[in-house]
Amino acid sequence: MNTTEVKIYDTTLRDGTQGEGISFSVTDKLLIAERLDAFGVDYIEGGFPGSNPRDITFFAEAKKLKLKHAKLAAFGATRRAGVKASADAQLATLLDSGMPVMTIVGKTWDLHVTEILRTTLEENLAMIEDSVRYLVSQGREVIYDAEHFFDGYRSDPDYAFKTLAAALRGGASNLTLCDTNGGSLVNDFQDIVTKAVAEFGGDKVGVHTHNDSGLGVALALAGVAGGATLVQGTANGYGERTGNANLITVLPSLFLKMGKTAHCAANLKQLRELSLYFDELANLRPDTKMPYVGASAFAHKGGLHANAAQKVKSSYEHIDPALVGNHTRVLVSDMAGRSSVAMKARELGIEIDEKGPEIKKLIEELKELEFTGYEFEAADASLKLLISGSLGQSKSFFEVENYRVIVEHHGGQLFAEATVKVTVNGESHHTVAEATGPVSALDKALRSALSAAYPRLSEMKLLDYKVRILENGLGANARTRVLIESADADHVWGTVGVSDNIIEASWEALCDAVTYKLTQIEA
Repeated sequence: MNTTEVKIYDTTLRDGTQGEGISFSVTDKLLIAERLDAFGVDYIEGGFPGSNPRDITFFAEAKKLKLKHAKLAAFGATRRAGVKASADAQLATLLDSGMPVMTIVGKTWDLHVTEILRTTLEENLAMIEDSVRYLVSQGREVIYDAEHFFDGYRSDPDYAFKTLAAALRGGASNLTLCDTNGGSLVNDFQDIVTKAVAEFGGDKVGVHTHNDSGLGVALALAGVAGGATLVQGTANGYGERTGNANLITVLPSLFLKMGKTAHCAANLKQLRELSLYFDELANLRPDTKMPYVGASAFAHKGGLHANAAQKVKSSYEHIDPALVGNHTRVLVSDMAGRSSVAMKARELGIEIDEKGPEIKKLIEELKELEFTGYEFEAADASLKLLISGSLGQSKSFFEVENYRVIVEHHGGQLFAEATVKVTVNGESHHTVAEATGPVSALDKALRSALSAAYPRLSEMKLLDYKVRILENGLGANARTRVLIESADADHVWGTVGVSDNIIEASWEALCDAVTYKLTQIEA
């Protein structure tokens, strides 16, 4: 193997699903396997055959997949003490999965051998070697996961190395050193990996790390720096306890920072899309703070930063965000300067003269609005409407004459009735709508009033509704900020409203959401 090349082993479908709140259907797992193959990972660990009906079904269906590059791996353990490998039911289940790769975990910590397995150190070595040799004899590639390797090494380094040697004698293609408890620190971890590489060769050593100390990614990179040539991890860092090494962060660090390469390196521009795909299937909101691919990863808020990034992007961006499928964002707030506002306007498709008088007035208005509680970081649509209005470029699609909403508790149930009266092209429209909540009722009534003039509003739907109390200690009288997220088939946009009255704040955000959709229709 080329010394700069690493193999990427994804264990999202097994280790990742052990994370709290992570669950994939059989269909999800098959889709993920195909997506990971298309991205170019080398190994995809599918789960533990026989452990549950979902994994049994997955492996039965996975045999039908036509993967172009990745090898599917089934996960299991070494044979039981005192049982021949050929007679071990669990190893037979692994073979029955039909997968080309078997990943088996074995004990390397003497404490686990004597206190958990309750067998002898010599028998454990035989269990490892026999299991690997038997699976290899059946035409399978075997990757050996050395469980608790770093704890085992610290307890008895000679014995920890003997377990690796046993797996290698059996014919294992890779010896993956697992920091199972996630408690290692970087320097010690790298030193141990370096010693294993010196003993067994870098083409034989891999690493599997957890994030219990917040170092999952750092440890994986340290392992490669120590000579390991296979990295195990999960998409978005899913995994038990605090998660596994996040491959979405590991990969660009390997390729862009460390000069390493892998088959999937050519597809790095798909990384953000891949991360979002996993969150979508897991029904999780994407982590905006995730390195490289998060929405905030290349976001600039301070005027000084935005100004510098405008002149020389690398001055405040450690890589070109396009390399990982991301992009620069400018956040407008009360810290904004002319450069920030001008850059943000251009990002929203509005040209504005950075040195013109309009921008000074706009900045003053933005700062006043932020002082009163508005926040536009998650409300680009409201911000675009505000900028367009300040430049005299906005269009009035409708005028609100009045609205009313009534909430009634009747017969053990809640009902909300909203009445909206608007003027469109000089014609008055008066509509009533019912829903379980007041905001939903207002939304239905407003769109009903506008539907005749703007039928394409039916394409739009509300995705999310968030309320933030802005002043502590005032209770129900506090000023409220409402953020609404809306979408159609092509776009997602956010709008904001602020008021002492939560209904008024919601109405403002709703009107902005509808107005933004109408501007997109006319664009």
